[in-house]
Amino acid sequence: MLIFFHPARGGGTRAVLHRDDRVTLEMRSYDRKWRVPHDLSHAVAERELGLSGGIFGCIAGGALFSSVRVLDGRTRHDAAARSRRLIACHERDIAIAELLSGIVHDTVEHHRPSAFAAARAGWASVREDPFPYGEMDLQRATSTLTRLADAFAHLPPGTGLRFEWPRRLTAVAVPTTRPRSRPGPRPAR
Repeated sequence: MLIFFHPARGGGTRAVLHRDDRVTLEMRSYDRKWRVPHDLSHAVAERELGLSGGIFGCIAGGALFSSVRVLDGRTRHDAAARSRRLIACHERDIAIAELLSGIVHDTVEHHRPSAFAAARAGWASVREDPFPYGEMDLQRATSTLTRLADAFAHLPPGTGLRFEWPRRLTAVAVPTTRPRSRPGPRPAR
């Protein structure tokens, strides 16, 4: 999926997402009070930390959140049901993505030296399993966000910041289970 982050009129950010299924989406964010765009923080943290079930992985897989609308292309016949399934299947992953992207955002926005301790503590407040990331993983995420936030702040008018979402981080919905039909008795001849 290819994403372009644009400054929106009146503040905030507008992201245009070109999904692999040839559907183009628009996502609006109302993050006027921050220098670093919130949705860019999500995209960076989720990609750098390999979170396929976060916001952007779910969108790549077909989810449509309330802040997202279709600009071009044809969605699947079951797009609404698939979206609900994806979001429900990845509810816990989305919460983790919110937590970690918020910490990465805060670290970059406020020029903090490291996101590691806050991320590990945040993880422990919502998950029982061991924290899966090292200091270098969080450093990579904050460094990437710092670089891209600076590039976003200096975009020429009318352009967007290009961001590539890897196909391997596309969320997958659990298939719906349909009751198996049992063959009925054969008609007598």
